[in-house]
Amino acid sequence: MIFAISWIDNDGNFWLFGGSGNASSGASGNLNDLWKYTPSTKQWVWMSGANTTNAYGIYGTQGVAATANTPGARIGAVSWKDSAGNLWLFGGFGNAASGVAGALNDLWKYSISSNQWTWVSGSNITNQSGTYGTKGTPSSSNVAGARLGSVGWVDKNGSIWLFGGAEDILTSRVYNDLWKFNPVSGEWTWVSGQAAVNVPGVYGVQSVAALSNQPGGRLDSISWQESSGKVWVFGGHGIDAVGKLGNLNDLWSYNPDNGIWTWNSGNNVSGAYGTYGTQGTASPNSIPGAREHRVPISWIASGGNLLMIGGDGNGASTSGILNDLWSYNPANNQWTWIGGSTESDAFGSYGSLGVVATGNQPGARKDGVGWVDASGNLWLFGGSGNGASSNGYLNDFWQYN
Repeated sequence: MIFAISWIDNDGNFWLFGGSGNASSGASGNLNDLWKYTPSTKQWVWMSGANTTNAYGIYGTQGVAATANTPGARIGAVSWKDSAGNLWLFGGFGNAASGVAGALNDLWKYSISSNQWTWVSGSNITNQSGTYGTKGTPSSSNVAGARLGSVGWVDKNGSIWLFGGAEDILTSRVYNDLWKFNPVSGEWTWVSGQAAVNVPGVYGVQSVAALSNQPGGRLDSISWQESSGKVWVFGGHGIDAVGKLGNLNDLWSYNPDNGIWTWNSGNNVSGAYGTYGTQGTASPNSIPGAREHRVPISWIASGGNLLMIGGDGNGASTSGILNDLWSYNPANNQWTWIGGSTESDAFGSYGSLGVVATGNQPGARKDGVGWVDASGNLWLFGGSGNGASSNGYLNDFWQYN
């Protein structure tokens, strides 16, 4: 399975929705099945959606939960969890209520207690343009346009944030707009970026915040959110400072208190290779290579460092699928290569099922999903890449302490 989305609920259970993969019949296509995994019992439960591929969405009435409601099959959506424990998803590429598959801008909420979906906002047809309104001003008529490959987060006030993405499956038309959705008022706000595609990045001076700074349009970045509310965005496939479309390795931070972006590290042009240095040793010269896709998977360590693993991009001198593990320390602006290969397309070392070993490592992969449990352990599932000796779609399940 690839391009699925994931959540962790308030009880520590893992949730998985959609993606591209195989249904119960063995048929391949886009999915809209919702699954729950309980780590303590190591059991999966199918919760909702179809057991077939390419199912259309059942939208019902906007704002009204119903047992029959379900989002259509899709890839490349973005997910959040709110303070009440509800699971949210937005957009992606797939099926709306009917018609040919396309980019989506529907916003959905799933209640775990009732096992019901609610269509909250957006359209039930594909390929809808955004309505931007006035920058910084919420409005009931505003809505983010259809897209896939965005990143998102929830702020301390419960508002949902959405950055970037692409308006087509070919990834040649990418956004750099930043949006905020207020679940209480049901209003979208266009916060920053441009109401256009393929906007180049304005980098300014590295590590210097400026109102004029803005990341270029991109999709399939990764993001982190600190407890303070500060947000970090790394790489993706997008537009660099000179207007070229390619894989990026720039690291940006966004301060929601003043609305300012800062370019913190990495290159302002696409296609950079990684500088790994000594494994386990931080260095001002170390930097991950440019990359994109659902893996990298990111999480924040207990000490506040930002971590990520893998993706599709550049190692030290080769390009392909990656399995390198990196840590970034915001306090000193330094990256550390923690593990995995310095080059692309490494095979996995599986060891014995269920047995921890220092020699174990997942093979290089992209488009998997991940969860981070209450103890700070990373759980990694599937993707497209390398097993122990072959390449293809994966359903291996890993834990990293």
